[in-house]
Amino acid sequence: MTRKLSVAVETYPIAGRFVISRGAKTEAIVVTATLVEDRGLGRGECVPYARYGESVESVVATIERARDALEAGVGRAALQRLLPASAARNALDCALWDLEAKLSGVPAYATAGFDALSPLVTAYTLSVGAPEEMREAAKKAADRPLLKIKLAGEGDEARLAAVRDGAPDSTLIVDANESWSEESLPRRLAACADYSVALVEQPLPAGADEALADIRSPVPICADESVHDRASLAPLKGRYDAVNVKLDKTGGLTEALALCRAAQDMGFSIMAGCMVGTSLAMAPAVIVGQMAKYVDLDGPLLLARDRIPRLLYEGSTLTPPDAKLWG
Repeated sequence: MTRKLSVAVETYPIAGRFVISRGAKTEAIVVTATLVEDRGLGRGECVPYARYGESVESVVATIERARDALEAGVGRAALQRLLPASAARNALDCALWDLEAKLSGVPAYATAGFDALSPLVTAYTLSVGAPEEMREAAKKAADRPLLKIKLAGEGDEARLAAVRDGAPDSTLIVDANESWSEESLPRRLAACADYSVALVEQPLPAGADEALADIRSPVPICADESVHDRASLAPLKGRYDAVNVKLDKTGGLTEALALCRAAQDMGFSIMAGCMVGTSLAMAPAVIVGQMAKYVDLDGPLLLARDRIPRLLYEGSTLTPPDAKLWG
């Protein structure tokens, strides 16, 4: 067996701007790992995230530190012990899944325990902005069945009213990205209920979760920044109703699937989420989406251009990936 690893940093422009409570960006910078073994080639993509102390440079360096082990034949199980849950491990883990599928002829979804993959309806994200801006954005996306609204704290009630006015028939998910305070929580959750919000993501900063134990929320609450892998799951019981499973947080599909099963056993609902990346990053997450109540895999829809081959989106309906892309 001869296996070779290559790493690439790629940039994809975002259509307009992507704005959340922590700031704005106009491009998605992704790191892609490629493993070539015999006649098989496997790829995985990750998105370094500064919120978790990552940079493009640190992710590439972490992958390079694992090069010798990967090229010596390390598999997915050993990779979990070699690297912590991180974007770097995600790229490598997904590349190993893809490589295994290419070499064996067995689709990744079958290895993951699924008979087939079903199409998914994904949320479509609206960036945070002034209420009138968000109303107009909601009007343009009003034909989409599920919208995810980024919020930022002060003025969020007006933003909610504007979006609901612009998209009266869409199901709404709110993502506060840790921007709410404990004092404002009851008022803002009540506003979410008034506007028929289906789910609220990460209202409080990670580490402030204990306040949720004393709140009887009128809207289900989903952990995002507070949950990464199975080790972070137990303290969330009784505080959250759902967990957002993202491959860049779990460190790949292997841990993501284990996290989903553990979370479901504990009574949590699953949300399949993503960073802003290309179709290659979304493809393995489609498997996670098979276990999810809510799906947020709209990364490619937010880009001005995607990689080729790419996933097929028909409106908000996502078709499972072709093997030429991944898996």
